[in-house]
Amino acid sequence: MKKQTQAGLPRHVAIIMDGNGRWAKKRLLPRSAGHRAGMNRMISLSEAVFDRGVEVCTVFALSTENLSRPEEELKGLFSLFREYFAKNVEKLVKKHILLKVIGNLSLLPEDIGELVRAGEEETKGGDKGTLVLAIGYGGRQDILAAVNEAVRRGREVSEEEFSALLYTKDLPEPDLLIRTGKELRISNFLLWQSAYTEFYFTDTLFPDFTDEELDKALKAYAARERRYGKI
Repeated sequence: MKKQTQAGLPRHVAIIMDGNGRWAKKRLLPRSAGHRAGMNRMISLSEAVFDRGVEVCTVFALSTENLSRPEEELKGLFSLFREYFAKNVEKLVKKHILLKVIGNLSLLPEDIGELVRAGEEETKGGDKGTLVLAIGYGGRQDILAAVNEAVRRGREVSEEEFSALLYTKDLPEPDLLIRTGKELRISNFLLWQSAYTEFYFTDTLFPDFTDEELDKALKAYAARERRYGKI
């Protein structure tokens, strides 16, 4: 069991970037415009997170449930992913940021899987921070895959051994999870990993989640006392 501690600066920040579609609707724009605005904000926000000393930033970019959205919207999202990997991997290399993608890549177009693997390989020398993109990810699916792997091994496993079977096996558990867009839930994101994560919910739609909003979340986290079940 971890010791009780004043929160301070989180080592790992996870972000559910919700509200892109509603952001576009408020402006009488197509949903694709909201997704593009969200991607642009995600790029600059992850940079701001690392600038503040956070070591790991995990962004919920596409859930398994999102894959049931209309085909036209998915085509637009996949195009944005292709654009992201084509334009930003070199930036990550220059900033010494390691890229890791978690999720079931078999659910995505094959060329995106290839871009993911190439991006991870190109950035593997990064030692200034880790950017984790959750694409085709679902918390229940992550747990179920780990359970099935434990069954295949034919023996009981400890919490530590089970954690090592998850997509996030090489990552620290998130200290702070931020969800934008007003909803008060974590929507199948990092369910096992968030057992003792501090949550921060905001009404701000993701494209409007500024660096100042990030600082508010970090300040709120720093004021909390993490007890881990103790008094």
